[in-house]
Amino acid sequence: MTSLSVDTNYRPTDDEPFMNERQRDYFRRKLNAWKLDILREAQDTIANLQAENENHPDLADRASSETDRAIELRARDRQRKLISKIEAALSRIEDGSYGYCEETGEPISLKRLDARPIATLSLEAQERHERRERVYRDD
Repeated sequence: MTSLSVDTNYRPTDDEPFMNERQRDYFRRKLNAWKLDILREAQDTIANLQAENENHPDLADRASSETDRAIELRARDRQRKLISKIEAALSRIEDGSYGYCEETGEPISLKRLDARPIATLSLEAQERHERRERVYRDD
């Protein structure tokens, strides 16, 4: 990995070569920061669940607490899956396939990647995929 000076004001633009080293570094940092945030939230959740491991004498309080815990654990499970998608995106940065649509091979727009850095499909391919999904779901 080439060492570049970190310019926190840098935003990828269409005026530069697609997925040049500066853009790859930008997305690498963005993905790693996102992953660290998720891991930090997971640690907070574990601490909160351990701290709240008290007995509630009232049945309604206990049920409410269990519901909250179940919701929190489902959210953490989604975050765990998100981390694996972030890891996959970081791997694609390293192997040079990051930023290119898995379906068409065309570049994914920088705007889309900035909004959803784990995207693997261009907007058009994603829309086609969702339309097909809706058709099959309606059957």
